[in-house]
Amino acid sequence: MSVLSEQGLVVPRLAAVSAAGEEFALRRWELTDLPLVREASTDPYIPLITTVPPEYSRAEGEAFVHRQWARAEQGTGYPFVVERRSDARAVGAVGLWLRDLPEGRGTLGYWISPRCRGAGAAGAALGAVADWAQRELNIPRLQLFVEPWNTASCRTAERAGFVREGLLHSWQEVGGERKDMVLYGRA
Repeated sequence: MSVLSEQGLVVPRLAAVSAAGEEFALRRWELTDLPLVREASTDPYIPLITTVPPEYSRAEGEAFVHRQWARAEQGTGYPFVVERRSDARAVGAVGLWLRDLPEGRGTLGYWISPRCRGAGAAGAALGAVADWAQRELNIPRLQLFVEPWNTASCRTAERAGFVREGLLHSWQEVGGERKDMVLYGRA
């Protein structure tokens, strides 16, 4: 089934990507993922670069999950929960955003809860969504933005086949300040 996006483009309503390597899977956000949202809200960085609430409450957590559903329904993006297969624990998120789709670009973002970092979840999830976006959605170019100090995220992007293309000065507001971002691309 497809839906007409805000840009007037037809995009699939349900994502057909679910595997993220042997250890992780991708799935739709559910209200049972509120513990993941709560954990992410305690991270000093995740709420600054995402719509995760900086002060968690059940209402704010539910609003976050509802926003993820709306993005998929409106065709503006594909937000996924990254789940560890061994115990079905939600460990993070990855998303493909379609704002620049009319220009042939998709933008990816990802985060992993602090207690689950270092196990390869971000790289597996990013690679799976990027492969799917190019193979199934035929998006010619994928991009993502990382702050220069975030070397772990830079390595994750590179392992998923993204190439560092340059430094964008004062590119994005983060925590009330303009920050430089490293641009990564994959074509």
